[in-house]
Amino acid sequence: MRPFELTAPATVEAAVASPGTFLAGGTTLVDLMKLDVLAPQRVLDINEVPLRGIDTADGLRIGALERMSDIAGHPGVYPVISRALLLSASQQIRNMASIGGNLMQRTRCTYFRDVAMPCNRREPGSGCPALSGANRMHAVLGTSDSCAATHASDVAVALVALDAELRLVSATGSRTVALGSFYRLPGDTPELENDLRPGELIAEVVVPPLEWAAKSTYVKVRDRQSYEFALCSAAVALHVEDSRVVDARIAAGGVGTVPWRLPEVEAALRGAPATVAAFEAAAARAGEGARPLSANGFKVPLLRRTIVRALLELTEGSR
Repeated sequence: MRPFELTAPATVEAAVASPGTFLAGGTTLVDLMKLDVLAPQRVLDINEVPLRGIDTADGLRIGALERMSDIAGHPGVYPVISRALLLSASQQIRNMASIGGNLMQRTRCTYFRDVAMPCNRREPGSGCPALSGANRMHAVLGTSDSCAATHASDVAVALVALDAELRLVSATGSRTVALGSFYRLPGDTPELENDLRPGELIAEVVVPPLEWAAKSTYVKVRDRQSYEFALCSAAVALHVEDSRVVDARIAAGGVGTVPWRLPEVEAALRGAPATVAAFEAAAARAGEGARPLSANGFKVPLLRRTIVRALLELTEGSR
C-alpha cells in the first residue's frame, strides 16, 4: 500500500468540499489499495458524517452510511433487499460495509485486481484478456469488445428491481438519479462505471412505496454456500391475485456488466397464470441479446432457471 493522507470530515459540507477518495467501511477500498489497484493520495474517512437512518414510513429511505447488517435486520425492509444483503458477504463484512460503499464497489474480475495484467477498466486502452481468457465468472449481458466484467453487488440488483433512486450531494447542491441508470455499460469507456461526478457523495438510497413488494425474494446461485460472488442471481417481487400475476419486478445479477433489469420477463408475466409453465415461458425471454464467452455460456439457461426458482418460491402453496 502506498502512502496517503487521511482526514476525517465531520459534516457533509466538509466532506464534499475536500478533494479525495471517500472511505466508509473500507471493505472494498482498502483491499484495492493493498493490491495497488487504487492508490489515492488523499482518503476521507466519512464515518462521522451524519448520513445514517432507516425510514420505512413511506417506501424506504436508507442513509448511505448504514451498515448492511443493520439494514438486513430492520423491520419493514422489503424481503428482497434483506435477503440480498444477507447473501452478500460474511457477517463480519456485513457489520463493516455501508450501503453506499456496497453500491460503489468495483468489479471482482481477477484481471482488474491483478496489476500485472492488462485491464481496460484499470488502464484504459490496455486490453481485456477476459474476452479470450478465463471468463467463467464474467458477464453475458451488457458486454463490449472492451470489457465483460460482472457487476459485483447483490443488493444493487434488488434495488434496481424496485426502481430505487440515489440522492447525491456535492458542494453545488444535490440531485437524484435512478439507480438503474446510474451504472454505465462499458462500451468503449469501461473505466467510467457510473454517473457519480467528481466531488459527489451518495447521501441516501430511496425506494418508492410498493406495497406488494412485501412478497419478494432474492435467489443467488454460487459455487459454494458460504461467502462467494454470484454465478447468477434473481431479485423478484411478485403481485398475484386469484392465481394470476398482476405485476412483477425482476432484475438479475452475476450475468451483466451492470445490475440487469428484465422488463421483457415482467411483461410476459403480467396477466399470466401463476403456473410453472407460465413462469418458464416468461423466463425464456431472459438472456435475449446475450453474448456468451468461451466458458460462460451456461449462464443463459442458468439465468432462466434461477428466475423460475424465485417465482416458485414466492408462489409455493398459492397455486
